[in-house]
Amino acid sequence: MTKIPAAIQLYSLREETEKDFAGTLKKVAALGYQGVEFAGYGGLQASELKKLLEETGLKPAGAHVPLEVLETDLDTVIAYQKEIGNQHIICPFLQEEDRVSKAKYEEIAEKLKHIAARVSEAGLTFSYHNHDFELEEKEGIKPLELLLDVENVNAELDVYWLKKAGEQPTEWLKKYKNKTNLVHLKDMTTDGEQFFAELGTGGIDVKEVIQICETIGVEWLVVEQDVSKIGAMKSAEVSINYLQKHYY
Repeated sequence: MTKIPAAIQLYSLREETEKDFAGTLKKVAALGYQGVEFAGYGGLQASELKKLLEETGLKPAGAHVPLEVLETDLDTVIAYQKEIGNQHIICPFLQEEDRVSKAKYEEIAEKLKHIAARVSEAGLTFSYHNHDFELEEKEGIKPLELLLDVENVNAELDVYWLKKAGEQPTEWLKKYKNKTNLVHLKDMTTDGEQFFAELGTGGIDVKEVIQICETIGVEWLVVEQDVSKIGAMKSAEVSINYLQKHYY
């Protein structure tokens, strides 16, 4: 069975990319990552970023694009992704005012439906990335289910945030096996803080998650560390080293 490639979500290295975008991508490639998931493009034009990706050998695993931008400038977003060779556009987050009630989530679901349809028509894939707040019940429903049941809206399941919400990540992977192309692979400390942890250093069964990812056809394992206590680049190194030792 072909191994699922590993990318890093560049939000993890936001301070590094702000100082030196190209240099950070080169370091990521040197660590052994095969791809990157974007959270901004370092101010580069699509042609410039495409050239940088070719130079580093990195593949685009996806791009997080704020909902406001998806609503107001989707044609530009799609054109940019096509030029850099990226298949996956992801809505990464909802503002607090968009998640106060079931009715607000239904409004968001309708917005995502229209966005996802246009992305699909363009030959690309649209996904939604969860945190823990979508698992807080609203009038008897879990909002994440409401959002992921929308046509053409796929899942980028974040195993840390699922666990943080008291859910079993593996059950969500199985439930949305036909909609999950991307997974945010993260770990969690085993103490009361439940802090972000480098892969293999916490309590999430990373190996089991990967096994299920293989069976359901996940395209990318995306490493993300929202905050690190050992430094972002060192954190990225620890996590890819874990994958290289225990998976690749």
